[in-house]
Amino acid sequence: MTSEDNIKDRMTDALKRCTADYAEIRFESDDSALVSFRGRESDRMSVSSTHGGIVRACTRGGWGIVAFESLDRLDERLREACRCAALCGRETTQLAETPIVDIERPAAMTRDFRGVPLDEKIALADRTNALVLGAHPAIESSHVAYTEQFRTVRFASSRGSWFMEERPRVVFRISATARDGSLMQRAHDSVGSATDYHAAAALEAKANDIGKRAAALLKAPKPEGGPTTVVLNPLMAGVFIHEAFGHLSEADHLYENPRMREMMRLDREIGVQTLNVVDDGTWPHSIGSLACDDEGTPASKTCLIRAGRVAGHLHSRETAARMDAAPTGNARAVGRHHAPIVRMTNTLIENGTDTPESLFKGVDRGYYACDYFGGQTALEMFTFSSAYAYRIENGKIGAMVRDLTLSGNLFETLRAIDGIANDQRLYQGGGGCGKGGQSPLPVGLGAPHIRIRNIVAGGS
Repeated sequence: MTSEDNIKDRMTDALKRCTADYAEIRFESDDSALVSFRGRESDRMSVSSTHGGIVRACTRGGWGIVAFESLDRLDERLREACRCAALCGRETTQLAETPIVDIERPAAMTRDFRGVPLDEKIALADRTNALVLGAHPAIESSHVAYTEQFRTVRFASSRGSWFMEERPRVVFRISATARDGSLMQRAHDSVGSATDYHAAAALEAKANDIGKRAAALLKAPKPEGGPTTVVLNPLMAGVFIHEAFGHLSEADHLYENPRMREMMRLDREIGVQTLNVVDDGTWPHSIGSLACDDEGTPASKTCLIRAGRVAGHLHSRETAARMDAAPTGNARAVGRHHAPIVRMTNTLIENGTDTPESLFKGVDRGYYACDYFGGQTALEMFTFSSAYAYRIENGKIGAMVRDLTLSGNLFETLRAIDGIANDQRLYQGGGGCGKGGQSPLPVGLGAPHIRIRNIVAGGS
């Protein structure tokens, strides 16, 4: 790889010959490793190093996009993108203005995983896998995966912006599958970090508990269906606000859909007055944070709900121009050959004034929904499954139940929140957000504990 100064010079020099209304070049290098065990066997081990990039040009509102593997022939790639843009452009180029940036942001790591020998990472996964399989006789299989990625993004635009940012990520995932006859149950956990290999290694201590939880779910009954009161733990509440509300805030869905624009119009009352939600790309040291998005817009903190009312949307430069708003730094791409689209960074429900204990004390009969297993959304309608749950009886957490699902209308549910605790947690998991075929994009999500009345639960 050539020097950083040389890469910058080649990218900025090529853009001087841009014939489009606007053009940008993003060039990335990516060093990654994977260690995976499935059951009692090592499943996959790999180390890779790749590089490449993308040129985007815009003329009369039409985009030309060319992916490339090498900085060689960069002038030719730019000309090709400009020609494609000129052929498809039929309108007016609309891109909101943002500050011109000149930023270099190296990674700030506590323990750099690149300095940890591969043998140590293999041993970590092997030990963890053995703990999962030995946790209970009912454990039939396991999946333990360690992954790391050190992504370096370089960006230059015809407006004169430049940034270089290192975006590391280490991930450790643990899953246990238990069987009793034809009944199977799975328990899982994961952790991600942008700064510290030790965050992954610390998850090893939970391996035995994850295996025991999978076995316990085999004996747990299903919950009764119908309207009920639930308390969501911070991860479940964070996933709920990300999936059910956060995606509705992404402006590329809004400006082309009149129904959604009305649904998400600014200052519309959609929840209780104590509800506040933000998307914060500046949160320190999170996997969802970044100095600039993949259009060169500095990251920001965007208030999405303030006192129960729609307060903002997430924008790229193009959606901001079309909706007469300011870019928010949410144009993100999952990798070197993808164009940026509007995506979340770290999406959180802000703290309330209740204590977690008070949320449970106010429930005579209900459920405590913990973590996240799966779900789906369709505009304002949602269905989510918790990874595991417990009964709440007379204000106390009781027996475990399995297969708890929660369904409803997003806006009715936001108005049914009647307790928000003061124990907000940002969760940096091992998965990622999926949208437009770009997955998994690193994001953070979180919340404090929240209580919701009269939500439809399913199970038995």
